[in-house]
Amino acid sequence: MSFSPFSENAGSVCVKNLIAQLALVSSILLASFAAHSTELSPNLNATNSNSAYFSSAQDSQFLPVEEAYQLSLKIDQQQLSLNWQIHDGYYLYRDRISIKQFNKGELQKLELALPEGKLKHDPNIGDTQVFYHQLIAQTLLSKTNSPSSQAITVKVTSQGCADAGLCYPPHHQWFNIEPSTGQITAIDQAKPQSQASTSTSSNQSNVMPSPPTWSAFKLLSMAAFAFAGGLILNLMPCVFPVLALKGISLVESADISAKQRRIHGLVYTAGVVTSFVAVASLLLILRAAGQQLGWGYQLQSPWFVAAMVYLFFVVGLSFSGVIELGAQFAGAGQSLTEKSGMSGSFFTGVLAVLVASPCTAPFMGASLGFALSQPMIVALAVFVALGLGMATPFLLLSWLPGIARLLPRPGRWMLTMKEVLAFPMYLTAIWLLWVLGRQSGVNAVMLVLIGCLLIVIALYFWPRERWQRGISVVSALLAAFILSSAMLNATASTTADTGDVTAYRRGLLEELQQDQQPIFLNVTADWCITCLANERVALSSAKVKQRFDELGVRYVKADWTNQDDKITQLLAGYQRSGVPLYVYFPGGSAEPIVLPQLLSVDTLLAIFSKSS
Repeated sequence: MSFSPFSENAGSVCVKNLIAQLALVSSILLASFAAHSTELSPNLNATNSNSAYFSSAQDSQFLPVEEAYQLSLKIDQQQLSLNWQIHDGYYLYRDRISIKQFNKGELQKLELALPEGKLKHDPNIGDTQVFYHQLIAQTLLSKTNSPSSQAITVKVTSQGCADAGLCYPPHHQWFNIEPSTGQITAIDQAKPQSQASTSTSSNQSNVMPSPPTWSAFKLLSMAAFAFAGGLILNLMPCVFPVLALKGISLVESADISAKQRRIHGLVYTAGVVTSFVAVASLLLILRAAGQQLGWGYQLQSPWFVAAMVYLFFVVGLSFSGVIELGAQFAGAGQSLTEKSGMSGSFFTGVLAVLVASPCTAPFMGASLGFALSQPMIVALAVFVALGLGMATPFLLLSWLPGIARLLPRPGRWMLTMKEVLAFPMYLTAIWLLWVLGRQSGVNAVMLVLIGCLLIVIALYFWPRERWQRGISVVSALLAAFILSSAMLNATASTTADTGDVTAYRRGLLEELQQDQQPIFLNVTADWCITCLANERVALSSAKVKQRFDELGVRYVKADWTNQDDKITQLLAGYQRSGVPLYVYFPGGSAEPIVLPQLLSVDTLLAIFSKSS
């Protein structure tokens, strides 16, 4: 093979550009990890008197709100008595207690007879009356036009604090009252089903919308969005090295016929599309069986994350030249003309989909959310479009010789580029180890690192004498056995309340909306690269923090790193199947605003200015 000065220069430029891109991605990821470790988030309540109450209600030294304030009701004809048993060291605010009755399609406030409370000086609101130990109050229920046998629904709101320094957000409880029997039943949900159709506009975001119906135009538009998202996936730091290496293989095999080149493009496309359809089919089947799952569900399993660490580590070793995986795995080199090269093209497509798992590109959110709410044939059509979008660049490269001629000529730069591409593979493996640590703890990280060492041992002894291959087999089996360890089981949710961030739970948005103040909802996951970049680039910006502080925005974070049914249902409520999801509630009666998946400081400031 001959090398020309022209090809060397072009290759050097390519390698330099790649190194610059790798440095940028590394800085974003490292800064994002630092942001998590130091809880970088907007300082939302430095001057807001109400949000100053919302300290961590999940602290283990404090009681759950239902235990701190135990409420029982008793009905006597039209008179309703409310009895709070208040735990020692806790109190209720007198002016934060109210009761409403659901009547004629709307909530009507009832007059509540409260005794005088104990005067207490609160540093946030001044002198106020509070209740300790016990509170008994009465109210008269309104007469309704409904039959006397029909249940009456009431909503009781209260708010209290602990003397130790924690204050709870407003607590809303719903009860059904049977006037004929006097039976009272607590409704264990944020709002009664009968009220969903009459909720105010400020609460409409919490009502689960019906699945969007589909038409030919709707399907085509969602398929177009999915196709565009698939195209963008090729630029993600996890996917780009695999695609670039496949492109290098085409350059190295410039002597193959045009027909063979096109067949390789089609086989690669088949690998990509088949993989997307397989993942989507499994997801749809599990959802039909009652599982609350969405896009990226596989990364919520620590064992899958650990397996991906192995995969990226081995691919990195291959790119570095430490090992040769052969044409069956990467489909590179002159063997593209052989039968094994065809299987290499197919499995390179499979590999590209695997490494794209942590990524959600722009345009993908709406299209996949639509797909997962439709019949299987419609959903799979959208996923096929996503796969075609991802495979298109390589398909064009294999079918249009003019594009191939734009690539630099073969030369030593290709070996250098291949070795440089190993670094994002190692970086991704490190990042996935961090995700695993967030899911299962540091012991799981240690165990998987031991597994990586066992893989190196297996690769080291495999090319040697036959008896030494036994060491290789045993090491590989031990590395695989690690994936079944109980240490890889997911722990509890990775998000807890802090002074600035409130962890999402059912009914939280409705509670916060009662105060008519702005709310920013961030649905994220540690394995979501787009989420990490948005938090680093936009949400941690000093300008955004200042604006959040000026508006008194309350920051709610829903962490979907581990499987969580309530967050999956939250995503479904906005017709989304994966993260990120950003929703801004301006406060008052204004409708919530769903933000784009890629955030910038200017985008956030513009939305805040428009809605304020």
